[in-house]
Amino acid sequence: MRAVGLILAGGSSRRMQELTRNRAAAALPVASSYRAIDFALSNMMNSRVQKVAVLTQYNARSLNEHLNSSKWWDFGRKQGGLYVFTPTITVDNGYWYRGTADAIAQNLDFLRDCHEPYVIIASGDAVYKMDYNKVLEYHTEKKSDITVVVKELGPGEDATRFGTVKMDESGRIEEFEEKPMVTSSKTVSTGIYVMRRRQLIDLIEHCAEEERFDFVNDILIRYKNLKRIYGYRIDSYWKNIAAVDSYYQANMDFLKPEIRNYFFKEMPVVCSKVADLPPAKYNPGAVVRNSLVGSGSIINGIVENSVVFKKVFVGNNCVIKNSVILNDVYLGDNAYIENCIVDSRNTIRANTRHVAGKGIEVVVEEAKSK
Repeated sequence: MRAVGLILAGGSSRRMQELTRNRAAAALPVASSYRAIDFALSNMMNSRVQKVAVLTQYNARSLNEHLNSSKWWDFGRKQGGLYVFTPTITVDNGYWYRGTADAIAQNLDFLRDCHEPYVIIASGDAVYKMDYNKVLEYHTEKKSDITVVVKELGPGEDATRFGTVKMDESGRIEEFEEKPMVTSSKTVSTGIYVMRRRQLIDLIEHCAEEERFDFVNDILIRYKNLKRIYGYRIDSYWKNIAAVDSYYQANMDFLKPEIRNYFFKEMPVVCSKVADLPPAKYNPGAVVRNSLVGSGSIINGIVENSVVFKKVFVGNNCVIKNSVILNDVYLGDNAYIENCIVDSRNTIRANTRHVAGKGIEVVVEEAKSK
């Protein structure tokens, strides 16, 4: 493909509560087998983007471990490859990334050394499948300076968490507000952008000179009347997971057959780092209904309408309903979990009861997440 990929995976999210205390949002497990960043990486792979850089910063240890081999996404090649960039103190710079534009600015040498004419920028905390070639075709057809992939949110979804846009009949963006307090628009930016590499370098250089650090506010919004910025609409599944409710809902969506088939069985595939674990084991007396259970798990109790990740032990007479149980969790006998997210590497003591009264409860008894 004629583009190089940039995945922004360095930010933190207070909306994730305890879930991002010890890990980046892009490293969050999804659908019993994946991590959030796998979707952006797989989209790059399936779109034939051969060179991809991931910019990490906040709680990057587990994310970096996940990315320590590029072979899972077919980036282990002589030409191209997968690059992981963390903040580095140099003679000219002593700062960590101060924003999305600053993260790109601190790695401009990577873009300068590339030869691809276009850049695809994506976030690492969304669940979706996309052919970036179609966005690039739209970008060139419209003779756009910047193309923003946008999505129409459904009823009840909160648009104020995102950048909201309004477009004219041709698709050109006329208004762009970043996380407005109140908005009438349900069309939001997905955090996926396409632009010419040379132009991105010029814009980032100007931002750095003026000490501006945010890609959305200091490029998209600031230049919306000076540059030709178009929106590319998508109708397929897309979910940003950078809030507890959204993360919970994204996992619950995989219990729907149409969503599960779309990601698990339909081409193109979504790839992830493979764990060498045995299949899940269901002991006598175990009851599992409408649930996903990850490899290496041992189930002795009842699991209903839930997503259980890898290496989870469910004790005798345990009941798990409408919940997400992350990796390496031990649930003692007679535990009862409902409408909760149990964080990784927790031990839920026997006879413990966690039922969310309102919303979703994040259960952390031993904060050793990974």
